[in-house]
Amino acid sequence: MNAEEIATDDSVVTDMADAVPATTGQDRGFVAEDIVFDASDLSVYYGDFRAVRDVNMLIQRKEITALIGPSGCGKSTVLRSFNRMNDLIPTARVEGNLLYRGVDLYDPRVDPVEVRRRIGMVFQKPNPFPKSIYDNVAYGPRVAGRKKGLDDVVESSLKKAALWDEVKDRLQESAIGMSGGQQQRLSIARAIASDPEVLLMDEPCSALDPIATARIEELMAELKDEYTILIVTHNMQQAARVSDRTAFFSVEVDETSDRRTGLLVEYTTTEKLFSNPDDERTENYITGRFG
Repeated sequence: MNAEEIATDDSVVTDMADAVPATTGQDRGFVAEDIVFDASDLSVYYGDFRAVRDVNMLIQRKEITALIGPSGCGKSTVLRSFNRMNDLIPTARVEGNLLYRGVDLYDPRVDPVEVRRRIGMVFQKPNPFPKSIYDNVAYGPRVAGRKKGLDDVVESSLKKAALWDEVKDRLQESAIGMSGGQQQRLSIARAIASDPEVLLMDEPCSALDPIATARIEELMAELKDEYTILIVTHNMQQAARVSDRTAFFSVEVDETSDRRTGLLVEYTTTEKLFSNPDDERTENYITGRFG
């Protein structure tokens, strides 16, 4: 992928690779070409309130990274930063560096719409459009101007989302009539249809029953062969089951204003974080003594 591809056609006037920091992922134990995101000193503000501070993470290609921590610690805020969803909040702003394939995502020359095509999002609650199953999946490619081959895109996306066999004979029926688990898989299919590299999932199983949750977890394991996945979850068992790496966020409280700011406490392999964490705060959280 060329850095220019993520920007608008006439927006890049210099080599965006110059934006890569001197400290590369390879210096920190990663293979540079496998790094999808490099966040350094990342903070997110709403107005003058710093909601989360000083996030440093390297996200590896074709891995599942879980973000865990107590409510209000900034997990979802950080997740939305990875595809500039926070841009839709007028008071939100990001400070620090967030690179996607070596490109500064928040460079003013970068098109946020293109960012969201390459970095898809699946939300906490299934959100099918009041359209047919077919039209839900075809929506993104149509908006991008695609007119030919939509049948193939819809079939391929539904197969990747493990939904094709269940709906292939009723593609023109309303998506609203599907079960909650089916609707969430439809949301995943809709995100896949735009041909992203990354899938962001914000508590995708919180509204589902255990059977539907297990199916989504199985699906994530299958999808990571093709996609890089970041998931926010309150379910530590889920993080332990599905992720390769886990980031634990906590909260610090300003005693004067009682404002709560999230911070990244520890980020490592999932096996290490759950079996031998480096930080006492992490151990207290995963053993139930905090949060």
